[in-house]
Amino acid sequence: MTETVTTNPAVTRFAVPGRIAVSDQAAAVWQTATLTEIRRETAHAATFRLAVPGWAGHLPGQHLLLRLTAPDGYTAQRHYSIASAPDDSGHIELTLDHVPDGEVSGWFHTVARPGDTVEVRGPLSGFFAWKGDRPALLLGAGSGVVPLMSMVRHHRLRGLTVPLRLLVSARSPESLFYASELGAETTPVFTRSAPQGVPVGRMTSAHVAPLLSKQPPGGWEAYVCGSNGFAEHASRLLVAAGQPVERIRIERFG
Repeated sequence: MTETVTTNPAVTRFAVPGRIAVSDQAAAVWQTATLTEIRRETAHAATFRLAVPGWAGHLPGQHLLLRLTAPDGYTAQRHYSIASAPDDSGHIELTLDHVPDGEVSGWFHTVARPGDTVEVRGPLSGFFAWKGDRPALLLGAGSGVVPLMSMVRHHRLRGLTVPLRLLVSARSPESLFYASELGAETTPVFTRSAPQGVPVGRMTSAHVAPLLSKQPPGGWEAYVCGSNGFAEHASRLLVAAGQPVERIRIERFG
């Protein structure tokens, strides 16, 4: 996954309701994380499971700051969304695209092995966090599905009854993150190639409008995550279908 960029509502015109407080004390401390497992998700993405014994816990949608330090003292830092649901296992998971020439993602994909250590700091940002107390309508594209998957996993792990729906855009079935894990709550949209009988194209009002026409009690809290282009496109679809702008939260990657 690429770096997390928290959208400024003044720039995007979409407000940020219900910001969740983040512990400055916990977020300021660097902790050692040990890589325990690597799982391939697609040809260019993998999930990296990290043991962090002192992890303070997180909410779905939050991210962390990760730091690598070379033998000569050179450091590289990146923000990554947390893919795993909050639990008490002492582990967190990150799903990273192999970015061409990416210092950190390149290390993870070509060098890292179980037993290696990195440093992490967080959780960070209450901007995109979801407590699980409101109906959630999730729209993601590519690696933008990562923080949304944390929400889906949390919903399942806790057996929550609050409505949750996920619309996820991918180029093809082969590039769809977590394909074997997605369930009835998810509608995939394929932009380049799709299984036989499934239309190919961008996410449209035909995907979004039906969910807004029959809203759950209290309405949806919408979460949009992806590239700049996708974030603008998906947000405009939501607004056109009747979603209040003050209940759209956006996180961009780039």
